[in-house]
Amino acid sequence: MLTLDNVYRASYTLKNVVRRTDVIYAPKLSPGTELYLKTENLQLTGSFKLRGAYYKMSQLSPEERAKGVIACSAGNHAQGVALAAQRNGIKAVICLPDNAPISKVEATKSYGAEVCLVEGVYDDAYRRALQLRDEKGYTFIHPFNDPDVIAGQGTIALELAEQISDLDAVLVPVGGGGLISGVAYTIKSLNPNIRVYGVQAAGAPSMLRSITAGKIECLQGVSTIADGIAVKEPGDLTYDICSQYVDGIVTVTDDEISAAILALMEQHKLVTEGAGAVAVAAAMFGKVDLAGKRAVCILSGGNIDVTILSRVITRGLIMSGRSCQFKIELVDKPGQLRDVSRLIADLGGNVIAVHHERADQGSDVNGCYLQLMLETRNAEHIEEIRNALRQEGFKILS
Repeated sequence: MLTLDNVYRASYTLKNVVRRTDVIYAPKLSPGTELYLKTENLQLTGSFKLRGAYYKMSQLSPEERAKGVIACSAGNHAQGVALAAQRNGIKAVICLPDNAPISKVEATKSYGAEVCLVEGVYDDAYRRALQLRDEKGYTFIHPFNDPDVIAGQGTIALELAEQISDLDAVLVPVGGGGLISGVAYTIKSLNPNIRVYGVQAAGAPSMLRSITAGKIECLQGVSTIADGIAVKEPGDLTYDICSQYVDGIVTVTDDEISAAILALMEQHKLVTEGAGAVAVAAAMFGKVDLAGKRAVCILSGGNIDVTILSRVITRGLIMSGRSCQFKIELVDKPGQLRDVSRLIADLGGNVIAVHHERADQGSDVNGCYLQLMLETRNAEHIEEIRNALRQEGFKILS
C-alpha cells in the first residue's frame, strides 16, 4: 500500500531521472491570490507521467523485465512508460485510443515503444491492454491505479514542500486520479492544514461524480479538449485516497480551459495542453476561494497538438474578450459602413473581418446585414463598443 516512505524512496530513485521542475510566480492569473505554477509541462516527455511510470518499472522483478511491459494511455503515460522502458532496456507495448493527438502517438513511437491504436477512448484502450497482458504475459503499468505509480507522482509534493513555504492550497488536474492521489496523500502527510483541490473538465467529471455519489461511477461518455483527463471511471485505489485526502473537486468548461491556455502562453510563455491548464482555469475563474491565499497550480502536461492549439487560441480569445463578432442591421445607403468603422476605430477596436449581405426575405427591402469580427481588449471594451453602436442608432442582432 501507499506510504510516505514509498514516496521518499521514489524520490531517491528518480533524482537522476526526472527534472526537478521550477515553480513560477504568477500573480496576474488570479488577482488577490499569491499564485504559483508548478511547471510539470516542462518535465521530460512533456508531463509528470514519467515519475510514476519510471518508479513502477524500477520495482519490477528480473522475470517481469524479461517479458516486457504493456500500458494504455491517452498519450502522456504512454510516453512516460516508453522512455522508462527504453532507459531500462525493457520491451514496451502501448495501447492508445485512436483519437489521441498525432503528436503524442509519434512521440511514443520515438521512444522505441510498439504502439497499438484502439478504437474509442481511454477505457477501450485499457480493456485491450489487459487482453494483451493476459495473452503475452506482459506486466501491466497502470496509468493511475497503482501504489508505486501514485508514489512516483507524489514526489511532486515533496518538491513543492521545499520550493514554497507556508503553502495554503494546491490545485491539481484530475483524470483517473493518480496525480492528485500522490500529491494529496503526500501533502497531507507532511502538513494536514494545506488544502488540496482537484479540477476536472466539465465534460469528464468522473471523480467528482463518484465522490458525490459515495461510490465509483462510470460515465456514459466524455467530451473535452482536455484529452489527458478524459477518463470515464476512476480507479478504486485513487477513489479511496481522494475520498480521504482531497478537500474538494471542481469543474471547468472547455472555454475556460482555452482561456487558461492562452493566458499561460501570453503571460508566462508556457505551452500547456488542455489537461495541464485546468488548475489554472479554476483559479482564473474563481472555482475555488483563493483570496489572500498562497496557492500553487500544477501544470501537468504540455503535449498539445499544434493543430488543436490554433482552435484553442481562437476560443481563448473569445472567452477572454479579446475577440468578438457583431451582426448589425443597416439601411442600405452610402456611408453606413464608414460610420460603423469610424465609431469602432475611435473606441480602439480593430476590425479584422467584414461580411456584408443584402437582407433576406421578410426584412426591409432597403435593409442589409453587416457581420464584423473585431479584436478587442476585454469584455468591458466589447460592451463599450456595443453601447456606442446602439446610441448611434445601429441595430445589433447578435
